[in-house]
Amino acid sequence: MGLGDWIGRWPVLRQVAGPDRLGRGAASRSRHSDQLAPRTTAADRVVKSVCPYCAVGCGQDVYVSGNRVTGIEGDDDSPISRGRLCPKGAASEQLVNSPTRLTRVRYRRPYGTEWEDLDLDTALDMIADRVIDTRRRTWQDTDARGRVLNRTMGIAHLGGATLDNEENYLMKKLYTALGAIQVENQARI
Repeated sequence: MGLGDWIGRWPVLRQVAGPDRLGRGAASRSRHSDQLAPRTTAADRVVKSVCPYCAVGCGQDVYVSGNRVTGIEGDDDSPISRGRLCPKGAASEQLVNSPTRLTRVRYRRPYGTEWEDLDLDTALDMIADRVIDTRRRTWQDTDARGRVLNRTMGIAHLGGATLDNEENYLMKKLYTALGAIQVENQARI
């Protein structure tokens, strides 16, 4: 291939000399780009989701092939993000497919130096037992002057920024029913 042929294939020259002066059509194409396909075309289905990173709640289209997430894009139907994602939301596919992602419950006993794997039922039973025990040990019927309290100061809740209004409502109901009065959320929107 001669220098003239190479210069003729140069995208900038094609753009300046051709009818596609804005570089949005033929001037931006090459043999390589003609062979490319969107990474989302291999997906079997698209699942609607919400980005897990902050309180904004941007909509996501999660592309799935088999049982593996192959890509995540902004959801054009989302009234919150209108198809846009920040860099963290756009990279959340890596969160799902990371080889270092923990997929089992890990537990380190008090004063222990090693982590051990637990099945989910065992872990949930341990949590429930600790909540019941803490509530029993820290329950306050009345204060020093005999005023009714019916509370525990041994349980508190700090909600995450990705919880929506309905989830926060249910969390508030749960912790109030347990007698906890320290219920807060980090979201400020």
